[in-house]
Amino acid sequence: MSNRKKAVFNWSGGKDSTLALHYVLQQKEFEISYLLTTLNDSFNRIAMHGVREELLIAQVESLKLNLLQVRLPEMPNMEIYEQIMGGQLSKLKEEGISHAIFGDIFLEDLKVYRENQLGQLGMLAVFPLWKGDSLELVRDFIELGYKTIVVGAEDGLQDFCGRVIDHQFLDDLPNYVDPCGENGEFHTFVFDGPIFEKPINFTLGEKVFKAFPKFNQEDLPTGYWYIDLIPAD
Repeated sequence: MSNRKKAVFNWSGGKDSTLALHYVLQQKEFEISYLLTTLNDSFNRIAMHGVREELLIAQVESLKLNLLQVRLPEMPNMEIYEQIMGGQLSKLKEEGISHAIFGDIFLEDLKVYRENQLGQLGMLAVFPLWKGDSLELVRDFIELGYKTIVVGAEDGLQDFCGRVIDHQFLDDLPNYVDPCGENGEFHTFVFDGPIFEKPINFTLGEKVFKAFPKFNQEDLPTGYWYIDLIPAD
């Protein structure tokens, strides 16, 4: 019988999640009961990343792990988000899952928020990449043989949307952009690498801009450029 701690892994489908999962699987301290992913229920796409549900399912099947989808309304407020997530985490706690794993690197406020929310349920948060150097982490990701594509990028970085991250990509990034996009500058989808049984196949679709709501008239338009990944055989 395994003496590993049971954990849920918060899975975005992107490179930081993948690298964190790579480390966790190597260390063998945790038994991953589920990969938990939040999806936009209106569009059947990964929240914030905009990746189709079909590609998420193909990705998790290639990882040979269990997927737990948490469906959210588009642009949920914090009360709704916490109500839905709290209910889901309570069920996981009842299953004997004691830990939740995240791919965060250095956003202290987010770390504290996650720890507090889990602490209310008697669960612990784990951060395998915490305080790692962003450039070293993404270089490690590349050198390990993982392949990932930028699926969303903030306005001004649209030329990077649809590019595969390699060393040239890192050289081309403006100096103000974190190499891992930890401040939300860009989001990714991982489609191949050591922990995947087989690559995830897709073709590139349309690139579109999605504006986010403005709080006042003086705000500059804000939003993301997204490129659609279309599942392929």
